Formats: sequence, structure tokens, C-alpha cells
Amino acid sequence: MERYNIPLKSFDAIFLIHQKSKVRYYFCGIILLLIIMLFLPWTQNIKSKGTITARKQEQRSQKVNSPIPGRISKWLIKEGDFVKKGDTILLLTEIKEDYLDSNLIPRTNTQLAAKKGSISFYQGKITMTQKQINNLENAKQLKKEQTNNKLKQLTNKLSAEKAELSANENEVKLLQNQYERQLTMYQEGLVSQTQLQQRNILYQNSLAKKIITENKIAQTQQEIVNVQIERNSIEQEYDEKMNKAEGDKFQNMSQIAITQGEVAKLENQVSNYTIRNGMYYVTASQDGQVVQANKSGIGELLKEGETISLIVPTKADYAVEMYVKPMDLPLVNVGQQVRFIFDGFPAIVFSGWPKGSYGTFAGKVVSIEGTIGENGLYRVLVAEDSTRTKWPAQLRIGTGAQSILLINDVPIWYELWRNINGFPADFYAGKKTEQNETK
Repeated sequence: MERYNIPLKSFDAIFLIHQKSKVRYYFCGIILLLIIMLFLPWTQNIKSKGTITARKQEQRSQKVNSPIPGRISKWLIKEGDFVKKGDTILLLTEIKEDYLDSNLIPRTNTQLAAKKGSISFYQGKITMTQKQINNLENAKQLKKEQTNNKLKQLTNKLSAEKAELSANENEVKLLQNQYERQLTMYQEGLVSQTQLQQRNILYQNSLAKKIITENKIAQTQQEIVNVQIERNSIEQEYDEKMNKAEGDKFQNMSQIAITQGEVAKLENQVSNYTIRNGMYYVTASQDGQVVQANKSGIGELLKEGETISLIVPTKADYAVEMYVKPMDLPLVNVGQQVRFIFDGFPAIVFSGWPKGSYGTFAGKVVSIEGTIGENGLYRVLVAEDSTRTKWPAQLRIGTGAQSILLINDVPIWYELWRNINGFPADFYAGKKTEQNETK
């Protein structure tokens, strides 16, 4: 039993039973460090995936479409070539029967010249018709003046005959009185029968003169009526001729209007044919690289509007299109700071400490779409922040990007508590944006 009371040196050496343990100090230090870390600032953020695109529509990939249906006659570039705006990509030949004639434009121009010539001929006819109308008007005036003169002559003649009739009537009265007195004297035997017969002959002659004069007056009045009728007939005759000439004139004017419409139509056709001839040369709409050629042979047919290839612009103002959930949309504002990790570029990221991250690139929100997309997310466009780290020159449209939208600085304990309870991030983005703009 005494051997159990013998002290063992190995026991003391192995378990260090006489030394004080520091585990408690380490544990307390770690706990204290964790508590201090809980009060460190943490930047709330929204993570999202996106892709590189061009900020301006004209700088994005453009489709090269066939403007007209045709057959590929010749390729002037190959896939992957860089072209400038206006360079010819390929040459088309016509397949529509309406445009197969190689002399279509000259022949249409000949038709156009003929139509224009017919207009000048119609204008000449109008001029001659107007001269004819003027001549008819002058002839009408001359005829009317001639008739008026004749009417005046007849009127004067009628006046003279009426005066003559008045003299004849006076003469008849005088001779009748003399005859009656001679007859009385003959009955009383104062004059011979021969004298009575002489008075009677003179009286009868005066009556005959009176009747002749009355007939002349009646004839002159009839001539006056005839002249008046003739004057009316002249008026009607020349009016009919002038109306006919006016009708011819308006008919020619109508033909001019119709021909002018045909000329405009032919001019439109010539213009369309000329423009269509220019469409046989498919040209580049912008500077860039030709990719994704959908047609690869000679003689292949193209439909109108069919895509031939794509042109990727060589220069573009890049932006990232990212998508956020509807719940996070109220936290996004124009001008808000965003950090990116681009595919192919190494980065070390501390989610809550963006300033301590390495390999990230800065951007700012420039546009927020007001309608939800088909994927159930809202599209946000983020451009490069030129005041911070510039984006790599090797970026291309379609490159992937992981977005970290910076929101608000809060303690770590608050962020842990928020995530445990599933609460959304604090809505302080507007205030943070104003501070960034002030800086």
C-alpha cells in the first residue's frame, strides 16, 4: 500500500497539473472580439446577375436584314471581318418578274418624257382654243355692230317713210277736198267733166302714193323685226360656238390634270426603281464586326426582311442590365452605387465591406424600367462610374456580371437580426444617394 503514496514525476510532467490554464482567457477574448465585431459597420446590399449591353440603342448589335427579296450574287466580306458604316456586305440580284428588265428605268423615263410632252401639247391646244374663243368673241361683236348699224339704217328709213306717209296723208286730204269742191261745181255746171276727172285722177294718185308708202313702212318694220331676230340668232350662234370651244378647253385641262397624275405616278415609279437598284447592295449600318451569317452560299434566296447576319459595334458605351425582385425595387434609385464582378476577371469580394474588396468595378444606376419583365423581375440599367475604377477595355456585349447594389451602412448585429427574421433591407437608399451625389 505504501507504494501508492510514492509521487509520480511522469504524472506531473504530462498533465501540467501545477500550471494555470489560459483557455478561459482565450475564450473570453474571442467572445469579446465577436461582440466588438457585431458593432462593426456592414453595408447592406442586393445581389443580382446581369449582362453587359450598350447604353445607347444604336450601339447594340444590329441585324443586317435583306431590304428586298432577292438572290445572293456575291459576298464581299467574310464572317469575322470588321467593316465601316456604308461598306458593302453582299450583292443581290432581282427575282421578281416586275423588275427583271435591265432597262426598266430608261424605259420608264421614256414614258415619263412622253407624258410630259403630251401635257405641253394639251397646253398648246388650250392656247389655240382660247384664241378661237377670243376670235369668236370679236366676230360676235362685229356681227352685232353690223346688225346694229343695219337696224339704225332701217330705223332711219322707217322714220323717213313715216314722214313721207304724213305728207301723203296731207296731200290726200287736200286733193280730196279739191275733188269734192270740183264735184260740187260740176253738179252746178260751173266746171266741165274733164276738169272733174282730172281732179279725181290726182286724188286717186295721192291715195295710191299713200298706200305705197304704208306698204314701204310695213316692209321696213318687217325688216327691222328680221334684223332683231338676226341679231338674237347671231348671239345664240356665237354663244354656242364659244361654249363648244370652252368645253374643248376644259376637256383639255382635264386631260392635263389626268396626265399630270400619270406623270407623278411615273416619277414615283422611277424613284422607286432607282431606290430599289440601290437596295441590291446590302451595306453595313454601323462600324463593327460581322458575325453569325445565316446565309453561306451563292445563289441562295432571301426573303424581304430576312436576317443575313449581325454587326457587333466596335465602340460602345457599355452598361450592365441587371434584374431585381419586386420586393427590392423600392430600394433602387437612379444614381445609386453598384459594384460588379465581371466574368473572366478575378476578384476578392467582402460583401459587407465594398471598400475592402479587390477586383470589383463601380457603376451607378441610370435607368429603372417601370414595368415588370417576362421573368418576373424589373430591369435596371447601370452605367460605368467614371469617377471610380474604369471598366476593363476587354469587355464585350453579353459578358456576364455579378451585381452588388449598395444600400445602407448598419451594424453587423442588426444585419444578422434582419436576416434571421427575414426582414427586407432598410429603405435608406435615397438618403445614401443624395450623400454620394454631394460628395
